[in-house]
Amino acid sequence: MYAMQLKQPGAGLDPVELDVPEPGPGELLIKVRACGVCRTDLHVVDGELSGCTLPIVPGHEIVGTAVRIGQGVEQFREGDRVGVPWLAWTCGSCRYCVSGRENLCDRARFTGFHRDGGYAQYAIAEARYCLALPSQFDDLRAAPLLCAGLIGYRALARAGDAQRIGIYGFGAAAHIVAQVARYQGRQIFAFTRPGDRAGQQFARELGAAWSGDSSQTPPEPLDAALIFAPVGALVPAALRATAKGGRVVCAGIHMSPVPQFGYDLLWGEREVVSVANLTRADGEAFLSLAPGAGVRTEVEPLPLSQANEALDRLRRGEVRGAFVLVP
Repeated sequence: MYAMQLKQPGAGLDPVELDVPEPGPGELLIKVRACGVCRTDLHVVDGELSGCTLPIVPGHEIVGTAVRIGQGVEQFREGDRVGVPWLAWTCGSCRYCVSGRENLCDRARFTGFHRDGGYAQYAIAEARYCLALPSQFDDLRAAPLLCAGLIGYRALARAGDAQRIGIYGFGAAAHIVAQVARYQGRQIFAFTRPGDRAGQQFARELGAAWSGDSSQTPPEPLDAALIFAPVGALVPAALRATAKGGRVVCAGIHMSPVPQFGYDLLWGEREVVSVANLTRADGEAFLSLAPGAGVRTEVEPLPLSQANEALDRLRRGEVRGAFVLVP
C-alpha cells in the first residue's frame, strides 16, 4: 500500500510502499477513504510531542470501510463504514479507566502517534475504539468530526453553562464547536491571528456575535474562553477578557510557554483548565448530537501525496475549516 511516513521529526513525510497489515484479534483492517489533517499531526511531524513511535504513519481522523475483521470482533462487519479517532487503546484497569476517565490512562496508545494512522491506503484499528458514523456526513465531511469535532465538544463541556464564549484560534475545531454552541443558544466571540480578516468573516458566517484579532478586547466580558491555538500568550489574554468566575479552557495537546502574568488576572475565582484527549463516550455523544445540531464541516480535499503541502499550509494558517487527505 501507499503511505506517507514520518521517519525523522522536522524532516517532513516520505512517500513509502508498505505491506498491507493483517488484523489481529479484536482488530479491523480498514480501507481508508478519507483522513483529516489535524494540528496534532503537525505537532507530531515537527517533533513537538515526545514519545512518538518512529517511523510512523500519521493521521487520526480516519474514515474508511472495514474490509477484514479480526477474531472476536462482534460490533462491526465487513463493509461497515467506521471512524478511527485519536484514542486507539487504553488499559481498562487503571484508576482513570475504571472511573470513566480513560482519556487520562497512563498506558493509552494513540492513532498516528503510537500506531500507524490514516495517511495511507489501509489502517489497522482496535474495533472497541472505532466509532459508527452518522449517515448525514459523507466521508470527507465526517473526517474532521473525529478529532476537531470531538476535542471541541469536550472543550465546550468543560466550559459548563457559560453563555458568552470566546474562541481563540478559529480553525478546524473552532468552526465545528461554534456551530454546536450556537445550536445550544450560546453567544460566540471569535479571536483570530492579527489581520486574518478571512477568518473573522468565516466566524461571522457561522454565527459569531463578534470577531476580531486575538489582541483585541471583546465588546462584553466572556463567561468562558476556549483556546485552540497553540500559543501560550493567549492564556493571560483570555483571562483578561473573562469575567470573574469564568473559565479558560486550553484545548490543544501542545502549547508554547505561558508567559508570567499578575495574580489580578486569575483573582476573582477565574480558572484555567486543560482538555486531554477524548473518551469513547465523548465520541458517541458528539456523533449523536452533530446531525441534529446541523453541524456542517468545511473541508478542502487533497490527494494523499500532498500531505506535506497540507501540513505546510496548516502551519501558515492557510485553511478555511479543515484539510482532508484522500488516498
